[in-house]
Amino acid sequence: MGAEDLILISVDDHVVEPPTLFDRHLPAKWKDRAPRIERLPDGSDIWRFDGKPIINVALNAVVGRPPEEYGMEPTSFEQIRRGTWDLPARIEEMNANGVLASLCFPSFPGLCGATFARCEDRELGLAVLQAYNDWHVDDWCGTYPERFIPLGLLPLWDPQAMATEVRRLARKGCHAVSFTESPQAHGFPSWHTDHWDPFFKACNDEGTVVCIHIGSGVGMQFTSMDAPVDVMITTSPIAIVNAAADLLWSPVLRRYPDIRIALSEGGIGWIPYFLERADYVHEHHHRWTHQDFGGKRPSDVWREHIISCFIEDPVGVRNRHAVGIDTITWECDYPHSDTTWPESPEKLWAQIEAADCSAEDIAKMTHLNAMRFFSFDPFKHRPAARCTAGALRAESPNVDLSVKSVRGSKPPTDDSSRPVTSGDVVQQLASLFEK
Repeated sequence: MGAEDLILISVDDHVVEPPTLFDRHLPAKWKDRAPRIERLPDGSDIWRFDGKPIINVALNAVVGRPPEEYGMEPTSFEQIRRGTWDLPARIEEMNANGVLASLCFPSFPGLCGATFARCEDRELGLAVLQAYNDWHVDDWCGTYPERFIPLGLLPLWDPQAMATEVRRLARKGCHAVSFTESPQAHGFPSWHTDHWDPFFKACNDEGTVVCIHIGSGVGMQFTSMDAPVDVMITTSPIAIVNAAADLLWSPVLRRYPDIRIALSEGGIGWIPYFLERADYVHEHHHRWTHQDFGGKRPSDVWREHIISCFIEDPVGVRNRHAVGIDTITWECDYPHSDTTWPESPEKLWAQIEAADCSAEDIAKMTHLNAMRFFSFDPFKHRPAARCTAGALRAESPNVDLSVKSVRGSKPPTDDSSRPVTSGDVVQQLASLFEK
């Protein structure tokens, strides 16, 4: 067995929404108020919705560019690979990377749909959100049902409406929704209240996975403006530990026995120590903190409910049984700067080989766990022999994989002799907003 024999399902990629997204699914009543793409005088593209500009048309969709050009750009459709937003091209890009299937988080709506939650007209916000979901489920995923795991967005402002949308999506075959790592960061009650109970009950009943992506709360977190931006990039995945602790000690996992929550792009190497620490805390402190796990350890409850996800994590793969082999799923993160495209099979195989993984463990981490958690069966549509990395690559042998410099790229600082700081990135983002 080798890299070409892997069957890869990525549970964390991203779609850059095409300009035609709302043409088919938004009711006529709202057509004049639909989000729209605008071309600015400098050639940048932005979305505009509810009278407000939204700049992240393709934020960090840098796949295929020289690493020297990475940053908060690109800012227009001409600066990104067509596969980021065009469905047939995306299939070609997936084939070239040997990836069978993909779950795609949104771009301009925000990772958990917060853009729609900020709409003051709730009726409009709900109509646009449902149109987005219908486009994503019916068009983006439904055209190639063996290649995509659908992911819905939610009306965060109303837990009962969230529950209704979870059930509507489940009837359409969508069993994953995106939620936030920090509800209070968006002005909503925390995990530790009963505010979200209608939503969690619906997910529990429908077998719907709650996906929590890093950065879906307060966004990028900087220790200081003069700290190298590498600090933020290093800590971003690990920072999901705060949401993990919130979840584990909240009543959610104990109240809803069938609920499953994915920590998207959070990595897995930190999990063994986290679980060890949680068990230690419970053993030493539960008598006065009044935490009751029904005779189980916190780590047992975690492994019953939490889906862990990794891109490149050799430490985590080596410690896969301490993480929980039945909880681990793999990610590609196309088209963002952490992606392993177009060498995902090779990069993953190097980790697998170094960790001396069994064939059973490989199958679980690469596709079987994802299929089970997300109620997804690509083998209904194509035989397993045609799902391997090698077979998929043979279907698209002519995809241009060359690295290309892109017009309009600018380094974040004019001084290449010093490290880029968090302040430089904030300034770059501010300049995009000023446009």
